[in-house]
Amino acid sequence: MTDDILIKVRKILAKAEDPAATREEAEIYTAKAAELIASYGIDRALLAQSDPSSDIVGDRVVVMDAPYALDKADLLAGVATKLRCRAVQRTRYQNGAKELSLHLFGYDSDLRRAEVLYTSLLLQATTSLTRTPVPAAESTAAFRRSWLAGFTQAVTRRLGEAEERARRQADARPSPEAAEPAQSLSLVLADRTTAVVSAVAEQYPQLRKAPGRSLSGSGGYAGWNAGQRANLDGSPLRNSPRGQIAG
Repeated sequence: MTDDILIKVRKILAKAEDPAATREEAEIYTAKAAELIASYGIDRALLAQSDPSSDIVGDRVVVMDAPYALDKADLLAGVATKLRCRAVQRTRYQNGAKELSLHLFGYDSDLRRAEVLYTSLLLQATTSLTRTPVPAAESTAAFRRSWLAGFTQAVTRRLGEAEERARRQADARPSPEAAEPAQSLSLVLADRTTAVVSAVAEQYPQLRKAPGRSLSGSGGYAGWNAGQRANLDGSPLRNSPRGQIAG
């Protein structure tokens, strides 16, 4: 398993991000990318079982840009968590200016998966959000924050389903060593999760859970629908043109 897969994913997502792509085409591209990303994560985990040096636990800090930095952080944290990473939200002040960032922990392959998918989803969300009219007499900021929250909820739910489906498919593959693939894979993923959690605890021994947010805007439903249209579960779409994705 090589990173050629991630290069292919980036090319597919670039087509989904293209403003000239129809909604149906974007859905197909995003679904195919999510399917490849999930399979890539499983294969990299299994490869690291026999060669631990091929995939090690690491971390990276991602600074969230305004506007809607906290909402973007929610999207990144949701994507990262579904891809078996962990996210720590940090607020610091640089030269008197408030800076929000996420400190991500995970295996290198999972961190790269999260980065690739988040970047594309953020672009797709931004494009869709700017085309969504804000109801009269409603705060634009409040509407868009609630829209992004709905989008994040829908996307992360579907992403979790894609990850679970990839795990089941890997379990069903015959093992060349006639072992028990389901048990083996479950143990591999559990061990990786434990290693990532330990890395977080080592650097943040007194970590606290962030308080919940209260959003007043009415855009949640529209954002949820946009997240649903991202179609991350990889299922076929009705009335979609054929042959949009090459192998």
